[in-house]
Formats: sequence, structure tokens, C-alpha cells
Amino acid sequence: MDDLTVARMLHVLAIVLWIGGVGFATTALLPAVRRIPDPAQRLATFEAVERRFAPQARISILVAGLSGLYMLIRLDAWDRFTSLPYWWMHAMVLVWLIFAVMLFVLEPFVLHRRFAARAQRDPEGTFRAAQRVHIVLLVLSLLTIVGAVAGSHGLLMFE
Repeated sequence: MDDLTVARMLHVLAIVLWIGGVGFATTALLPAVRRIPDPAQRLATFEAVERRFAPQARISILVAGLSGLYMLIRLDAWDRFTSLPYWWMHAMVLVWLIFAVMLFVLEPFVLHRRFAARAQRDPEGTFRAAQRVHIVLLVLSLLTIVGAVAGSHGLLMFE
């Protein structure tokens, strides 16, 4: 087994764990938590699950980023970023950057406190906003996955 095969395996595994978790949070966790009648319990439940998923997401994002960078360097594929048919490469980097900034910078230093404070004032609005953000991120992630798989097989190569 060569190094590129290992890098691809790690990359795909990291994406499955990361975006799979986003899918779970978006389609199962947030709708279930919104049905909890007590706003304080709702927030506590969401935070308890989020706290358990955050390390998995951070590790997955690191592995995806490092393995993706390794493959770029190893394949000397930098020129793909100058070619429109490889639009999905830009999409992968963009999605990775959004999540990396959110999970490593915004969430621990800004969003956690703001979410808790806003949830105290407007629990329904806070959860609607959280769900909308998750839906947008999930759709963007899934479109990127479809584009990357199709693009790497010669499909969706717009010129």
C-alpha cells in the first residue's frame, strides 16, 4: 500500500466522521432537542451532545486538512486551483476553512458564550438560527462531497 492510498483512506475516513456528525446534528439532534419543552434542559442537552462531538470533529478536521495538504504536495496538484474544471478543489478548501475557523476559533472563543446568552433571552429563535446554520453548512458540505467525487472521476468539470 502506497502513501497516497493511506492519505486518501485517512482523508475519506475523516470526512465521513466529520460531515456524518454534521448530518446527525442537523437532521436528528437539533430537531429532537427543539422538542424538549424546558428551554434550560434544551440547552443543557444540546451542549452535552455537542461537547462530546466537538473533539471528534476537531480531530477529523485536522486529519482531513493534513491528509488533503499531503496529497496536494505529494501530487504537486497546486495547478488545479488555477483551473475552473477543478472548482471542487476550491469548494473543499472553503468548507474546510469554514469549519476549522468555527471549531478552533469562533466556537470556543465567541459562539459558545453568545449562544448561551441568546438562548436565555430567546430560546426558540436561538435554536432556529442554529438549525439554519447547520442546514446551510450540511448542504454546502454535501454539494462539495458530490462535486469532489464526481470531479475526481471527470464529471462536473465545467469549462
